[in-house]
Amino acid sequence: MTIADTIDLATYPISDSDFADQCQRTLNETGVLVLPDFIGAAALQAMKYEATAGLSQAYFCAQNHSVYLTPHDSNFPDDHPQNRQVVSSKGCICDDVIDAQSPLRTLYDSRDFRAFVAHVTGQPELHPYADPLSSINIHYAGRGQELGWHFDNSTFAITLLIEKPDAGGRFEYVKDLRDADAGEMNYEGVGALLQGDVAPQVLTMEPGTLVLFRGRNSIHRVSPNESDKTRMLAVLAYNAEPGVALSENARMTFYGRLG
Repeated sequence: MTIADTIDLATYPISDSDFADQCQRTLNETGVLVLPDFIGAAALQAMKYEATAGLSQAYFCAQNHSVYLTPHDSNFPDDHPQNRQVVSSKGCICDDVIDAQSPLRTLYDSRDFRAFVAHVTGQPELHPYADPLSSINIHYAGRGQELGWHFDNSTFAITLLIEKPDAGGRFEYVKDLRDADAGEMNYEGVGALLQGDVAPQVLTMEPGTLVLFRGRNSIHRVSPNESDKTRMLAVLAYNAEPGVALSENARMTFYGRLG
């Protein structure tokens, strides 16, 4: 399968500089770029087949963590926003399970797609992970599973929705709730969100939608799946530098194995 078989290039001419500039402006202004029906019908069907077949190999785990993804800080009480725990529970298959002929790999390895993402996100260049697990992941969320509120450590994330649950599984976020570079954690605002006093924005998307999201300062979550249909989402991860591997501790935590 070629990149032309994978992406709707008529709607999304990723090699066109004017289109890439427009997408860059959208991401910079809003913190999120949503491209509906980015993936062609045949490629999406192949992704669904692969993801469904891979479910039996997924590593499932549930983790408690703070929204800042940092260890417990004894300078604050347990119920302080710095330490307050939320739950993330999901399954995952890794890059080494993704087939060599998968349209996900065609997309990830495409020079044109990588150049498009680099331009839109303002990165000079992008590289795959050096470890065998982290470049392409497919995440699964069954009934009751969720991704808890958090800020990302990375500057941007690329996701592709493969299957949508019948209820729940909403991507919710609050833009620019902190300023990590300035060291402003906005505990008051985060606390208000965790108490339910702030209404987040909801990102509506259908299968085949590509999303670029800046989550370092915009807190976000995926609400619990309220149906029996599994939510399936591909995550495409690049690095600004070559030779970067996810740490062994992180691989064991997220994947249950090192390779």
